[in-house]
Amino acid sequence: MIKGSKICGISDLDTLNFIINHPYPPQFIGFICNYKKSSRYVEVEKLNELLTLDKKKSNFVAVLVKPDEKILEKIKHLPFDYYQVYDCTPEEIKEIKQKYNKKIITALTIKDETDVEKYQLFSEVTDIYLFDSKGYEKSMAFDHSLIKKIKINKPLMIAGNVQLSDDLENYEKIADIIDISGGLETSGVKDKSKINIFLNKIEQVQNET
Repeated sequence: MIKGSKICGISDLDTLNFIINHPYPPQFIGFICNYKKSSRYVEVEKLNELLTLDKKKSNFVAVLVKPDEKILEKIKHLPFDYYQVYDCTPEEIKEIKQKYNKKIITALTIKDETDVEKYQLFSEVTDIYLFDSKGYEKSMAFDHSLIKKIKINKPLMIAGNVQLSDDLENYEKIADIIDISGGLETSGVKDKSKINIFLNKIEQVQNET
């Protein structure tokens, strides 16, 4: 059952303001904090400016790929509710969680069933599981049926080339939260008309269930 959504890769005030004040704002808004290969990467100075906005009903998420202490110290004062962490061991995530007192979205990049099974290693440190593709900054897909069989007692978020044209009801049996980024862009820039369509579609699906 779809319980919420996440819009990722926000990097400007105008778009952030639109999302936060939408009649059906997403549960999560993600900011790329340390992955410079991504066109959606936001420097800390810009994050300081962006995150002064009242988040209202949304949670702010710091997206971190194998973060070192330097970036974690730079963002610790910012009002992030969750750290979404890629490429860290359960021990590293536990240390981050305890030191910075943040909820954790453990991001697992999926190619095959072996990658899916790794979720079990993170059960003690994870608040939400995110199953994503191996693409990172490239919007690649993975076989979503790989995660249909698993039984997790924590919220499950799905990403990996989710598109605006997708029938969101197809995700209902496998995920609680839909995470979208590139699917809401036109020529690599977030498109408010697409964001509006997506958030209305999510609201519609939630009302039907």
